[in-house]
Amino acid sequence: MLTDRQKNILQIIIRDYTRTGMPVGSKALASEFPTHVSSATVRNDMAALESKGLITKTHFSSGRVPSIEGYRYYVDNLVEPDPLDDSAEDLIKSSFNSEFNRIDEIVQESAKVLSDLTNYMALTFNPESGDDVTLGGFRLVKLDDRQVMAIIVTNNGHVVNKIFRLANVSSEQLETIVNIINSELVGKPLRQVLEKLKFDIPMLMTKYIQTPEGFLKIFGEMLNEAGKDKVHVDGELNLLRFVERQDVDRLKPLYNLLGTEDTVQKIINTKSNDVQVRIGGELRNDLLKDYSIITGTYDLKEYGHGVIAVVGPTRMPYSKVIGIVGALREELTKKLLGYYDDDQD
Repeated sequence: MLTDRQKNILQIIIRDYTRTGMPVGSKALASEFPTHVSSATVRNDMAALESKGLITKTHFSSGRVPSIEGYRYYVDNLVEPDPLDDSAEDLIKSSFNSEFNRIDEIVQESAKVLSDLTNYMALTFNPESGDDVTLGGFRLVKLDDRQVMAIIVTNNGHVVNKIFRLANVSSEQLETIVNIINSELVGKPLRQVLEKLKFDIPMLMTKYIQTPEGFLKIFGEMLNEAGKDKVHVDGELNLLRFVERQDVDRLKPLYNLLGTEDTVQKIINTKSNDVQVRIGGELRNDLLKDYSIITGTYDLKEYGHGVIAVVGPTRMPYSKVIGIVGALREELTKKLLGYYDDDQD
């Protein structure tokens, strides 16, 4: 249990260390209090905080810096999310006022906005597919004598397209294939569609394509991609501002780690219903020991839910970033629900 003054001291140490990156000493802390508090009194309180593991001494200064436990106590007990300033509100509104043709585009834009507002790396996830996602439509477009573009759309707005080779097939045959897929599979859950690709559809396809296996394999790959929670990333280079020159080489494996969808989903908790902060060692990955990840879940009711996330150094301004994540997820929710409602009209 901390006294009010100890809480204030911890807050000041975190605030000043976030701003400067330098350890904070007792003399500087004493000057922050409105009524006179001696440096000796502050030192005693700092010793108490240190004994609880909330601050730690550096090797090159008599000042103190927050520990991971100190940040955790601060986030859990002391932090108050900052409201958005006018410029941040204007950026969000102007960005979301653009015309968007796909869910992907809106979620990608939210990653850019989140990175611009925080000056950190941002990741945003498309709405989670879940079991309710169905095949919404399928098209084949003949590009030339050998190449065809396949396009599938899910009921939650996810679009996947792929160009592949399909020689010796006429436009009439392609149209027949499209009609088969749309009549047999549209409206069915993606898992059921994949099952039908193994048994029912190949038999129908052999009437129109001599060897349909290649096409069906590609179609299955597209369905699997449509069922994944796509991740959009922005602001990767922002992390360069927070590493020492000798540690720059550590960023490449970090980028690889955060650039792989399956890995990212394991690191970032996509099941939490609120804004969540995980710090350093809590992320259970040595590449992330000097970083924090702040996530916020957006809920789209029957259309599923998704996640937005910020990756930054442990000494980030938590109140500011938590406020931004909370506000942006609300605006993103409104924009996406509006998109779905318009699509139903």
